[in-house]
Amino acid sequence: MFAIAVRFDLHDTAAAERFDELVALTVPGIRAEEPGTLVYTPHQVRDEPLARLFYEVYRDEQAHAAHEARPATAAFLEQVRGLTRQLRVELLADLPS
Repeated sequence: MFAIAVRFDLHDTAAAERFDELVALTVPGIRAEEPGTLVYTPHQVRDEPLARLFYEVYRDEQAHAAHEARPATAAFLEQVRGLTRQLRVELLADLPS
């Protein structure tokens, strides 16, 4: 598996509202059309109304690459670029058990 967490810090309330609209339009297609995407869950960060966090789990790195290559993903990222003041991507690794 391959997992990431992506945090978006948005400019203002209007940007957050537009971001949420774009998420509502984009996420159903990801869930329906990407068999290698196992989990794709957007969150609002508690007590931070201008922050959003996506928790994403893919079958493997190739499934993540396929996600990134989708035109809908590129369109989403292009549209949110202007809404976001900071973007942070964390690559996650399992802890040894």
